[in-house]
Amino acid sequence: MEKKIYVVGIGPGALENMTIRAKKTLESCQVIAGYTVYVDLIQEAFPGKEYLTTPMRQETARCRMALAEAAGGKKTAMICSGDAGVYGMAGLILELLPEFPGVEAEIVPGVTAALSGAALLGAPLGHDFAVISLSDLLTPAKVIEKRLRAAAQGDFSICIYNPSSKKRAGYLKWACRILMEYKRPETVCGLVRNIGREGEAVELMTLSQLMDAGADMFTTVFVGNEATREILGRMVTPRGYRNV
Repeated sequence: MEKKIYVVGIGPGALENMTIRAKKTLESCQVIAGYTVYVDLIQEAFPGKEYLTTPMRQETARCRMALAEAAGGKKTAMICSGDAGVYGMAGLILELLPEFPGVEAEIVPGVTAALSGAALLGAPLGHDFAVISLSDLLTPAKVIEKRLRAAAQGDFSICIYNPSSKKRAGYLKWACRILMEYKRPETVCGLVRNIGREGEAVELMTLSQLMDAGADMFTTVFVGNEATREILGRMVTPRGYRNV
């Protein structure tokens, strides 16, 4: 009896942004587990499945539930928004795997918000970039600050996940203040709301304007490097091909 769990990145939300491999995997599974919000995004497209959900902050329990189903012989998928390995459940599933002897895990990649959001803005990640989450639920604020400073000092383009929430209303402003110690106030920035979902919106602005921009957990923020500029309403970070 095969005992296998698939950790599947479903992309930003819309079915057309899911990879063919991810879609085929979910179609073949008997059980689909995930955060309630993510299950709601895909449940209509995959009827007849057994769904297991937990709310936020119950990730370990959710993964153990899914692994138990796989250990029992059911073909099981743990879904994650974007990519399963980028702030997703792939790492946690692999950490817990030794508790379920005989279960194999396969990671199915997806399109993370850094990529789907960048495509909507233009080409903000055309050169070296860093991805940083502002959520201090699992990462101390001092560590986040250290990473922001390092990325800014290195003149990376920066993609910011989880920029703000009800409990962290001032975190994006805080991050912008840190970045402005190293980057010009006129640095081209952009944000994308609700990528691939209802209410999708794109906005370009400067770093100084970003300080007062509205953002939430469904917003992805992009901060350019020294070479990033706006071209015909698009955010572009040149790689340097025209200089060759």
